[in-house]
Amino acid sequence: MPDSAAPTAESFPKQGKVLPLSVIATYCLPTVGCGFMFLLFALYLMPFSTNVLGISPAVIGTILFASRIWDAISDPLAGYWSDRTRSRFGRRRPWILASILPIGAAYLMVWSPPPNLSENALLAWMIVGIFGFYSAMTVFIVPHTSLGAELTSDYHDRNRIFGMRHAGWMLGSALAVAGMYMLIDAKKNALALGEPADAAVRGVAAELAVVVSIVTAITLAFTAIRLRERPEFQGRGPRHPYGAFADVLKNPHARLLIVVYFIENLGAATISVLALYISDYVIGAPELAPVLILSYMVPSIVSVPLWIPISRKIGKKRLWLGSMVLTGCSFGAMFFFGEGDILGICLFAALAGTAAGAGGTVAPSIQADVIDFDEFCTGERKEGAYFATWNLVYKSSTGITFLLAGFVLETSGFVPNAEQAESVKDAIRTLFAIFPFACYLLGAGIFSRFSLGEKEHVAIRAELERRAAIRNGPA
Repeated sequence: MPDSAAPTAESFPKQGKVLPLSVIATYCLPTVGCGFMFLLFALYLMPFSTNVLGISPAVIGTILFASRIWDAISDPLAGYWSDRTRSRFGRRRPWILASILPIGAAYLMVWSPPPNLSENALLAWMIVGIFGFYSAMTVFIVPHTSLGAELTSDYHDRNRIFGMRHAGWMLGSALAVAGMYMLIDAKKNALALGEPADAAVRGVAAELAVVVSIVTAITLAFTAIRLRERPEFQGRGPRHPYGAFADVLKNPHARLLIVVYFIENLGAATISVLALYISDYVIGAPELAPVLILSYMVPSIVSVPLWIPISRKIGKKRLWLGSMVLTGCSFGAMFFFGEGDILGICLFAALAGTAAGAGGTVAPSIQADVIDFDEFCTGERKEGAYFATWNLVYKSSTGITFLLAGFVLETSGFVPNAEQAESVKDAIRTLFAIFPFACYLLGAGIFSRFSLGEKEHVAIRAELERRAAIRNGPA
């Protein structure tokens, strides 16, 4: 890409300007494939590992949790290096391009382990694949999310960017549900024909991994090539990695969001981690697990256009606060459903998904506003450091939920592919419903103290524009 193709600072919208829809669509395109990859990991990796590969729930849960410990190193490094990168392609797009091959290779590795591996060799294979996948995804997600915050400075237009990003991610997640259904169906058909079910599931999993890896690679390359970056942000990253993350922790708005985001995602992870288990062992209809998950995801996607104007009217804080309360109560209600209650549990899953769509739209938009506050205080642009922190929080909370689910299943007496005791069913229902209910309500209570609203943000942006005019000098 020639230097002459690089845009000027004036070509990017500022406060009150609307970002072209084509730019937002180009930015959001890779989230479909990545959403597929992430959700199939969350939905089916534990059942695939326990029921197909024969790994114990506690072991695979520990591996997934340990991969999150590694994120404590990889996420901050990716954020800092991305902020500090200087090139004619920008500081985010080189990282997106660099992530393409590692993401595909690690994803293929996890879903297609050789069938003749010993127990120890299989564990080593899965550890390398899981750690490699999450590390490669960090190389993409942190710079990509940071780029989204940089595309516009407008308080409300950021809802459009991250609302569409949420919709793209959830669309990929919905397609992952279809992928999971293919895996479940492969097992069912193999059993009906008297063929080895594990081999059938392995074959379909490998085929899905090949297709989604190719499609995701194409979309990542398209976005990295077509999108442009704001040139005035280059060279304004943090000077030292420890100082960058110290600034994140010094930011009072960021500290509060870190706690809220962690607690909220502890609860949110249960829909993906335990959906197959609750459909199979509590509701008694494993083939309807995709219906339960889609009942949550489809409303989360289609409700995004609704939340953008509502946020403009009532404010981001009120909308996210209300969504947390409604999502938590919807999860809590699902505790009271049992065998055969697929309609009732799907209705409350749809209500939870609708409310969660509001959080998915405004939460990263609020995070972008908090980064502007940091620039106001420090004079640096370090979106990478901030979104690395939030990405770490998201993955850590999901990892803890995996770990908790694994040990709850193990200690409650869970037996794969068998009728479960009532104590096991109660443990699954509690973790699926009561745990997220408590998490969301606790998160809402803490978030009620958040104080960076539109009025404060407008004042911050005005001061930042004034400083930029002094820094750039007369035209």
